[in-house]
Amino acid sequence: MSGAGAEDIPTGSLTLPAVRVVGADLLLPQVLFRAPPDLAELAVFRKAVESFPPGADAAPSVRWTHWAMRRALRRFEAVLDGSPADEEEQHPDATWLDGATWQVLTHQLAVLAPLAVPGEDCGVAEVARGRPVDVARGFVRAVRRRDWQQAAGAGRWLTLLDGVPKELGLETGLDFVDLMGGSDPRVALQVQAARVMRAAGAVV
Repeated sequence: MSGAGAEDIPTGSLTLPAVRVVGADLLLPQVLFRAPPDLAELAVFRKAVESFPPGADAAPSVRWTHWAMRRALRRFEAVLDGSPADEEEQHPDATWLDGATWQVLTHQLAVLAPLAVPGEDCGVAEVARGRPVDVARGFVRAVRRRDWQQAAGAGRWLTLLDGVPKELGLETGLDFVDLMGGSDPRVALQVQAARVMRAAGAVV
């Protein structure tokens, strides 16, 4: 995407919808390696955020995905212009997860895997931190069902959580998910993100 700004994207291009589908994970390498984003890439990312706001009847996961993109955008724009990051924007409601079964919780966390980054402090992350055993159960269930995308997303969250049962064997489990589902780029993304965070000492 480097080399072309948002103003260079032709009308009807699939670039902006594609960026919206990837979401905040488009900037994940910069987040994990603490590197500044390419200016042209950031401009396209900003245009995608502006072009696809959630509708009034949007599902909570859609609202959270959009919030994650806006948060990433604000943080990197603050780094580039030297101003303090604006953290005043209220995040969406997360109470819809409070009574979720462990199966539903794991599914939703996998959908919201872009929020699973070191130091993230938001309602979804707070729910996940309070239910590590449930997320571990969901990870095992996803592996057994051969749902590699969900297993990879849950595994990414588990990398950041305290209280994950040692008998889960998360590292071995992630290797297995990678082996079985790693030909899917969405699975490969989540597994590699988990590995980078583990290597960086994100696990307390």
